[in-house]
Amino acid sequence: MSSVQTGNRPSCAQVLMHLLRQYDVDTVFGIPGVHTIELYRGLPGSGLTHITPRHEQGAAFMADGYARASGKPGVCFLITGPGVTNAATAMAQAYSDSIPMLVISAVNRREDLGMGRGRLHELPRQQDVSRGFCIWQHTLSSAEQLPEVLARAFQMMRAGRPGPVHIEIPIDLFPAEMPGNLKDYKAAPAPALPGCNGDTIATAAQWLGEAQRPVILLGGGAQHCGDQATALAEKLSAPVFQSLAAKGIVDERHPLCGGANLSFSGVRERIENADVVIAIATELAETDRNLARENYRFGGRLIRVDIDPAQLVCNANPDLGICGDAKAVLEQLNLTLPEANPQKNQATSDELAQIIDGCRQEWWPGSEARFPWVQALREALPEDGILVTDSTQLAYNTNHALPLYQPRSHITCTTGYGTLGFALPAAVGAALSGSRPVIGLIGDGGIMFTLGELAAAVEQKLALPILVWNNSGYGEIRDFMDEAAVAQEGVNLQTPNFVALAKAFGAEGCRIDKPEQLGSAVAEAWKRTTPTVIEITAP
Repeated sequence: MSSVQTGNRPSCAQVLMHLLRQYDVDTVFGIPGVHTIELYRGLPGSGLTHITPRHEQGAAFMADGYARASGKPGVCFLITGPGVTNAATAMAQAYSDSIPMLVISAVNRREDLGMGRGRLHELPRQQDVSRGFCIWQHTLSSAEQLPEVLARAFQMMRAGRPGPVHIEIPIDLFPAEMPGNLKDYKAAPAPALPGCNGDTIATAAQWLGEAQRPVILLGGGAQHCGDQATALAEKLSAPVFQSLAAKGIVDERHPLCGGANLSFSGVRERIENADVVIAIATELAETDRNLARENYRFGGRLIRVDIDPAQLVCNANPDLGICGDAKAVLEQLNLTLPEANPQKNQATSDELAQIIDGCRQEWWPGSEARFPWVQALREALPEDGILVTDSTQLAYNTNHALPLYQPRSHITCTTGYGTLGFALPAAVGAALSGSRPVIGLIGDGGIMFTLGELAAAVEQKLALPILVWNNSGYGEIRDFMDEAAVAQEGVNLQTPNFVALAKAFGAEGCRIDKPEQLGSAVAEAWKRTTPTVIEITAP
C-alpha cells in the first residue's frame, strides 16, 4: 500500500497531471472540492490549463464540446458524490454519441469504502452511478496502478468505439508517494487502428463497382475520413447522406452530398431502392434518421463498416460486415475502385438535386418562417466555423437546411440522449479547443439549465456569440401537444430579460427580431473579449 508523500518522490496527483500532458491533454474542466485539494496540488507547473465551470454538469458538457471540436478526449475532474451525480447527464450524452471523455473523480478513503459510515459525500457504491454510461470504470486500490489504468483508458478511447471512462481515486491516494521521478512516467503509444483483410475489401469493391444505384451513408464515427468518403462518392457516382452527427464530414456544397436529410421520404426511397448501400460508422438508429422510427427496408445489398463489431449487426443485419477503422477501410476501397466518371457524377448530382428540393415540401409547420434565420446564420458562420446547437426549434431547421463544409463543424445534442442545456457549456468547450470560430444556438428554456456557465465564458474572455431562440417556452413540446390535442401544460414559460442577464454576468447582450440583423450582431460579438448573448425574438 502506498504511503503518504514524505520525501522528494512525486505524488500520485503529480504523476496523474504529468501523464495527462504526456497523452496530449492540455485543458481540464473541474470544480475543486474539499476531497480534491490534494489532487489540485499536482496542477501548478503541470502545463495543464484548468477551466472552472459553475456546475459539474457544465464541466462534463465542456469536456464533451472540447472533444467533439478537437478530436481529442475531453477531461474533467469531479469531487466525490455530488460531483459525479451532477455530471451524470452530460456523461450519458457523451456515451450516447460515442464521445471520448476521461472523468477523474475522487471517492472516499479506501478504509471507508462500502462501510456506510456516513462520511462526507458518501455514496454506497459510487461506481454504480456511472456504470450504465461509461465504456470502462476503475477504482484505484493503490497509487502504483495509475499508469496502467490511464494507459488502458486512453487505449479504449483511441482504438475502439469511444465514450466516457470513469476513474475513481480514493482521497487518501492523491498525496501517496510514487516510485522514481516524473520523467520516468511515459504515455503508452497510440495503437494502430484495425483494418481488414484483402478478401473482404475485394468483395466490397466488387459489389460497389458493379452497382448501378449505390448509396453512401455516413455516421458520426467517420469524422476523420471526409476526404476518403468524398473520393468514394466520386468513384461510385453515389449520393452521400449524412446523419446529424456526421454533418460536414463531406462538404455539403459538393454536388454528390445530400446533407443530413435522412428523415425525408425522397431520401428514404433512394436508399431503399439502391442496389448497394455502404453504411460507414453509423448505428442506423432513429436518432441518425432524426427520429424517423421505422428503419430502412434495404432492397439491395447492405455493407456496414464500423470499428465496433457489435454495431455491425445493430438495427440492420448486413450482407457484408467490415470491422475496422473507417478511414483505413475507405482508403483500401478507393485504391481498388476505378477512377470517377464525370458524366455519371453529373447524372447523380441532377437526380440528387431533385430529391433534396422535394425534402422542403415535407417541412413541419412553422419552418418557412424560420428559413430566413437559417440563411442568415449560414451567412454569419465562417466556412470553418463550428455550430453548437441545443434542442430548440431553430436548431431542428439548421440540422437539415444549414449546410456545413468541414468535419467537426456540427456539435449537437438533438441526437442520441437529447438533453437540454448542452449548447452553452459545449460551445465554451469547443471555443477553448482551438482557433476555429464558434456559434452557440440554444432555446430560452434550454439555456436556463446551464445559464451559470456564462460566467465561465466571461472568465475565459471568449469572443463567443450565444444565440437564444426565445419562443417563451418549450416550443417543440407545445407544438406536439397541439398536434396530439393535449391541453398546453408546463410549456409556456416566464422568460427573463436575457440581455440584462448577460450584462449582469459581465457579458454583452442584444436583442434582434429580423434575420438581417443577425450577421452584424455576430460580427460585433467576435470583436469583443467577452461572450455576447444575442436574444432572438422568435416569429
